[in-house]
Amino acid sequence: MMDFLTGPWQFGFMERALVGGILVGTICAVIGTYVVLRGLAFIGDALAHAAFPGVVIAYMLKANIYLGAAIFTVGTALGIAFISRRARTSYDTTIGILFAGAFALGILLMSTIQGYTADLISFLFGNILGISTTDLLVVGVLAGIVILTVTLCYKEFLLLSFDPVVAEAMGYPVQALNSLLLTLVALTIVISIQAVGIVLVVALLVTPSATAYLVTERFFRMMLLGTLFSILAIVSGLYLSFYLNVASGATIVLVSTCLFFLTLGVRRLTHPAAPSI
Repeated sequence: MMDFLTGPWQFGFMERALVGGILVGTICAVIGTYVVLRGLAFIGDALAHAAFPGVVIAYMLKANIYLGAAIFTVGTALGIAFISRRARTSYDTTIGILFAGAFALGILLMSTIQGYTADLISFLFGNILGISTTDLLVVGVLAGIVILTVTLCYKEFLLLSFDPVVAEAMGYPVQALNSLLLTLVALTIVISIQAVGIVLVVALLVTPSATAYLVTERFFRMMLLGTLFSILAIVSGLYLSFYLNVASGATIVLVSTCLFFLTLGVRRLTHPAAPSI
């Protein structure tokens, strides 16, 4: 039994995957709380796909992948906030336009690369087992920036999530706070790309926090429980992927999904009037 528990952690790549996964899981749960409460899942999906052209351009220029992804993802987040204010289009329409255009640009650029593109494909579906020490350092710095910003703006983001009209009436810069929150969502997606990939990142951003919302409606408790659910999914997913020899990112997402439906089932049995998400 002890060998079963300790076996995976005898390998350096598994240890790095665990540390990286915990960092990613924590930051996704913190930002995911705002994403779930404000109904920003579609934005999360759009920003994840918007990262792809940045990844491809960085790959072509042999530059830092995280920097390329961050530039395009943050740029798209700010673009969504700007265009939705200035153009006569709905929020969802703006997101759909930028989401489709950015991802199409990434595919077009990738099609121009001759030969080996498996490294780029890995960013679509994730490769948490390929996290290097340098990746951990970058993820740690970005995670620190996001956590620090959330800590400093906790009260403002909290009020914005529950009643933006009151926040504006109290004199808070609502538009600037919205842009800042979208930027944090974008950075969280950049942090998570290596772990679960562009295609699956929105699941890690949304599912653990949605699971926590089934258990509690208190904001800070939801954030903490979301973090626990996220880390549980990552650790369990790494164990399963190691022993079953299957894709780690997809396994982590599926474990998180199973936790959601298990919690939902228990909630329905014990509290029939469960909160809607």
